Parts: sequence; structure tokens; C-alpha cells
Amino acid sequence: MPIRQLPEDLINRIAAGEVVERPASVVKELVENAIDAGASRIVVTTAAGGKGLMRIEDDGHGMDRADLLLSVERHATSKLAEDELDDIRTLGFRGEALASIGSVAELSISSRPAQVESGLRLEVQNGRRSGPVPLAMNRGTIVEVRNLFANVPARLKFLKTDRAEGAAITDVLKRLAMANPGVHFVLNGTDRSPSNWPAVSGAGALQARLAQVIGDDFAQNAVQLGSSRHGVVVAGLAGLPTYTRANSLSQFYFVNGRSVRDKVLVGAIRAAYADYTFRDRFPVVALYVAIDPAEVDVNVHPAKAELRFRDAGAVRSAVIRAIGEALTAAGFKASTSVAEDVLGAFTAPAYESAGPAANDRAVFQRLSPFSGQDRPASYGNDNPFSPRFGQPVQAGLDGLSEPSARVEASAEVGPALMEYPLGTARAQMFDNFIIAQNGEGLLLVDQHAAHERLVYERFKAQLASGPVASQAQLIPLVIELPEEDCARLEEAAPELERFGLYLERFGARAIAVRETPALLGNSDIDGLVRDVADGLAEWDTIAAVSDRMEAIIARMACHGSVRSGRRLRVDEMNALLRDMEATPHSGQCIHGRPTYVELKQKDIERLFGRSR
Repeated sequence: MPIRQLPEDLINRIAAGEVVERPASVVKELVENAIDAGASRIVVTTAAGGKGLMRIEDDGHGMDRADLLLSVERHATSKLAEDELDDIRTLGFRGEALASIGSVAELSISSRPAQVESGLRLEVQNGRRSGPVPLAMNRGTIVEVRNLFANVPARLKFLKTDRAEGAAITDVLKRLAMANPGVHFVLNGTDRSPSNWPAVSGAGALQARLAQVIGDDFAQNAVQLGSSRHGVVVAGLAGLPTYTRANSLSQFYFVNGRSVRDKVLVGAIRAAYADYTFRDRFPVVALYVAIDPAEVDVNVHPAKAELRFRDAGAVRSAVIRAIGEALTAAGFKASTSVAEDVLGAFTAPAYESAGPAANDRAVFQRLSPFSGQDRPASYGNDNPFSPRFGQPVQAGLDGLSEPSARVEASAEVGPALMEYPLGTARAQMFDNFIIAQNGEGLLLVDQHAAHERLVYERFKAQLASGPVASQAQLIPLVIELPEEDCARLEEAAPELERFGLYLERFGARAIAVRETPALLGNSDIDGLVRDVADGLAEWDTIAAVSDRMEAIIARMACHGSVRSGRRLRVDEMNALLRDMEATPHSGQCIHGRPTYVELKQKDIERLFGRSR
């Protein structure tokens, strides 16, 4: 078959296949044009998920007759003054959007510059242009797109339901609103509930806009980013490690004001949170990167959704450092969503109404640790409001023998300890949870999870300054293991010495432990060595020991922390609280679980129906 020149309308329809993927793609291109035109207010109206109507109205600079006619031609743009693709400072620059849209839909453009008395209206019906004709209108531009893909049924049948397409438009506009806090965005239509995001300005504009779009909950449970490294400026908000989602849909990335999908940024976020979150949980992040336009190529994707950094390593390093510094500065802070989850788990007792006396007796019997014949005689009658009610209850609690029900009350403390953020220890329950009180409410602390994070951070600090200090065993501990595990540990022994763990082969099926990390104290060394051996088998290569430094010290920290089931003295509990306050990232353990829950006084009052 000979080579031939394709007709213009077919060229435009082929180009539309790259630029116009779905109604959301049209909204993205047209709103980006409005932003580039200097609009301060953009109104988007849709019908039938955008398939029936998309109307974008702005108050930007507008276009005169010459610009209006050129706007629907292919490869015509006002955004490349010097024809330089290495210095792109606008959102649109390819000059294909309007021509492509006009080839697969009914397109009308009405525009009026400020210095002109009336506007003009131009129509494009599936690639055929008519007009322009005069039109009375305010300054700015109105673009209407109707019956998308009506002349391309093969494309139309691949579109999703009106609801799904409408949701995609909402997502696109949210990202554009997050990238441009100084612009007022309105989204409405017959197929949706209206959304309104007023313009914000000033020092806290970005945080205010993120609160508008994502929600106040995110703004309250995030740390602010602000860092510059290697010519890369990183800003935005990063959610606390305990404020996560089940998927990555709440992670937003912006480069030079453009919403993008980029593997470098995704990998940087994953690496920055590697120490703090579950593997199947995703932090909520709104990340803004500013970089010299010459250092990034935004022309690698027809829809400009992807880009390529000239120095990806520098960008990755800058993002990881910015998030790490912000999370470190947050210290022991944990998200408020943890407390809300706890409050949601509380339920008021339900019982049948049989008169006041019967109700009181039913509640008392449920709350009492004894029932029937097991109740001591000292309890007297069953009335919980009896003068003798208070004293026997304490006696009953002291007499319980099950470890999971022990309560150790703290001594009286002065008001000075109440001023600490994590307060002072009042009791220990179930031999694992510390009950503390500060000036604002009640705190529940998981002693094992908290101490695990403290040991882990100390390991990291010691490794940063050199090998971890070790302590010699008076008598080497000999551990019997399968021969293949012994071989792996023997080969990895020189690397493990960096962590304060000194091992030697002791026969074919045994390992002798001569020195252990001093930080671990009298920990479960047998379990630790077996755990490390399992890790070596999983990682397959001995070279991975250095690469898996965090995993190694995480295993050591887990075995060296205060175990669940250990009873602590009051001074030990308070010492743990003070260490948590002084240690970064102590609001979550190394597995991503929260180490403490704080219930404000008003929350506790609400549980008892006392809120006002």
C-alpha cells in the first residue's frame, strides 16, 4: 500500500485519542487553559458525567478575533514565546487540546478581552468551524463541550457510567484546586452535588486550601513540609504515620504547579515512611516540588500527566529528607484519628428497663468482677450506691489473680508532672498498658510498642556514629540451628558485628553468641538470633544485610524492648513516658501501630453523656 497524506479531520481525531481520553481529560485541558489565562474564578458545570455537557467559565484575559480563530488550529499556542521546550512555565503548551476536542465533540468558545466592548462566539461541530459571531458577555472565556464522542461510537462505548465519569472530573478539579490556592473553583451540574473552594491567600494559603479539598482532619493530622536541597524545594503537608489509608488514592504530587504521576516521587514517599507504617497502609501526602524547568521534562506524555527529572536521585533525596525532618520535629505526636477509633469502640450498656432499682442492680452485676456465690461477703447488698460500695470494690480488685486483670495504682504526684505532654503514670492494666493523666485528659500507652520504638531510635543513633556498643557474655550462649542457617549466620557475622552482635560457628549445627548489643540488656538472645537467621534466609544474599539495616535493628529492637506481661513500677512507667517525649517518631512503633491513645476530658465526658 503506498504512503499517503491523511486528511486533516482524521489527523485531529487520531490526536484526540491521545489527548482526550475521557470527559475528565477535557476538563483538565480547559481548566489548565483558564489558569494560564490568569483566571481568578473558574466555574465548571457538567451533565451526564461530562458526556452530555462540560462548561468551563473563567474571568481570565480573554481572546480577540485573531486568537480565537487560531485557538482551534492544531499546534497553535500562546505559551511558548521563545519556542523553547526546556523552559516551560505554563500548564498547557502543546496547542492540541481545542483542535482535538473539536474533532470529537460539539465545541463552542465565547471570549472577550477586557479592552473590547463585546465578545465573540466560535463553534466547531465535529471538526467543522463556523463563526465567529458577536456576543454580549463579561470579560473572560466560556468553553462548552457537548455530546463527547458522539461521532466516534467506538470510543463512546468504552466510557464508564455517568457517576464514574463525574467522579473522575471531581478528582481532576480537586488536584487543580490544590495546585492553585489563589483561584476560586466552583463545580456544579445536574449530575452532582455542588462543590465550592474559595480562593485563599497569605502564609497559610496552601494549608487552608488542602483543608478545603481533603478535609480539616488531614490538616490537623499532618506535618508541614518546608525544605530546599540540591536546587529542589519541597513543600506541602505529610500525614502522621498513624494517619493512613488502605490505598494510595490520597497521595497527591505536584511539580512546578502541575499535578503529576511519577515513580520517583512515589518511591520517595514509600522510602520516607518505611520506618513508620504498615506495609499495606499508605500515608496521606500532598507533596509540592519546585525545580528549575530546565531540570524536568514535562513533554514525555500526551496528557502531560507524567514527567522525567534530569537528576532523579537529587529529587528523591530532597523529598525523603524533607519528610524525615518534618516527622522528626513532630516528635511523639500521634494522629487524632486513633482516639476517634477508640471512642467509636465504646458502647453504652443496653439492658431492659425494669424499674430504677433493677436497672442499678443489673449494671452493678455486669461491672463487678464477681458474680453469684463468688462475691465476697464484704460486698453487703447489691446496691452500688450503698455507703459500703467503694471500699469492697478496691479489695476485690486487689484479690484478682489473673495477670490480664491486674491494676497497679500510682502514688500521689505533684502538679508539676501533670504539665508533661504525656502526663504522669496512674496505673498499669493487663501488664502491658500504662494509664497516664495529663492536664487535658487520659492517655493509654502500649509499653511494649513504645519501648520498641525507643530502642530502635537509639540503635539508629548509635549506628550513625559508629558500631553499636556490645556487652560480652560471661558464658557464650550456644544456639542449635539447622546447618543452612548456621552457614548464613557465619557468613554474615562480620556485618552483624556493626550491630553489636558477635557470633561464631560452634560445630555443624550450632552458633555461639559471644557478645550482644548493650542496648538490649537481658533480652531474648535465642529468639533474636533465630529471627535474624530467618531474615537472612528471606533476603537470600548476605550483601542484603547492609541494605536491610532498618530491618536488622527493627528485629533487635523488638526483642530488646519491654515485653508485654511485665509489671512496671511507677518510676519505670514515668521514665518511659519521659523518654517518649524526648524521642522522635515515638507516637508509633516500628510496625506502624500507635504507641499511645489520648482521650481528652470532653471525650470522656461525652462517653457518659455529660457533654454540653
